[in-house]
Amino acid sequence: MYRKSYIEISNNIEVEVRPAYLEDRSEILRRKHLFVYFITIRNRGAVQVQLLNRHWEIEDSAGETYEVDGDGVIGKKPYIGPGEKFEYNSSCMLKSHRGKMKGYYIMKNENREKIKVVIPEFTLTSHRLN
Repeated sequence: MYRKSYIEISNNIEVEVRPAYLEDRSEILRRKHLFVYFITIRNRGAVQVQLLNRHWEIEDSAGETYEVDGDGVIGKKPYIGPGEKFEYNSSCMLKSHRGKMKGYYIMKNENREKIKVVIPEFTLTSHRLN
């Protein structure tokens, strides 16, 4: 199911993304291509953090771009302690068979300082070989 893993570390937080194409849930003739992505956030630092917000930049090969902002992820604002991880998955519908996503999370640490955590840019593609 997973084709490739994308990893970025910023502010002692590692973000790993594993995207996949859901061919059986896509409607190619209607230009609806469904992608799912699995995210693992690992706290490599020495203090607990809380994920507050997310920002996504989504681009498809048809030239359309979207920005998405929101509170938390999947309805949660998780706390992630030192050495711990938080995992979730979500999906994205594109009008073309190929695109890319990138973004960032805003988190706060135990000192209530906000930090920006980069989500690596990753490719979304329907091709069986990536």
